[in-house]
Amino acid sequence: MNSPPETPSQPVSDAELLMAHINGDAHAFSEIVRRHRDRMWAVALRTLGDPDEAADAVQDAFVSAYRKAGSFRGEAAVTTWLHRIVVNACLDRMRRKSVRPVADDELIEAAERDTPLPDQTGEREVSLEVSAALKLLPPDQRAALVLVDMMGYSVEDAAQVLDVPSGTVKSRCARGRAKLAPILAHLRNRSDLSRVSSAKGAELRDG
Repeated sequence: MNSPPETPSQPVSDAELLMAHINGDAHAFSEIVRRHRDRMWAVALRTLGDPDEAADAVQDAFVSAYRKAGSFRGEAAVTTWLHRIVVNACLDRMRRKSVRPVADDELIEAAERDTPLPDQTGEREVSLEVSAALKLLPPDQRAALVLVDMMGYSVEDAAQVLDVPSGTVKSRCARGRAKLAPILAHLRNRSDLSRVSSAKGAELRDG
């Protein structure tokens, strides 16, 4: 079967490509992967904090999306559907590891033990500290913070991706930020943590 025609003025939509894939087009899903793999990789890397784990999660997610394309009903955008599959793949990996989340008092103790960073700390070092701190959070809180604070999604869009109410996303973000605050407090004044996180998120989104 031939792919739907694409012209410079009217590119084929993701939904059209997915339908073409469902109808037997052998190349349509490859185009979906080409369009979205960088962004899916960015979400997975930020969520898992490990390039190898992120690569495996993205691969698992695209295989799942390929096989389950027929279940797509169009209630949300294809990108939202893909994000949901990728995030679920990441959450599954984190839960299988059964890593015990760090308790609040342990975070405070870690913050008290840390030596403040030198003033010349660069954005890369700050970004690495943020990534390491994110690993201390429970999976659900980490996923919400990655989408909202790192990738720049609105609470409503993140709620669609995570398939939970907006209020749940707000609650997870608030709890996650509260847990991160003690361990990242030394970055607040000198390094402008929010600027670094926003810049890094933009870099990943632009991919």
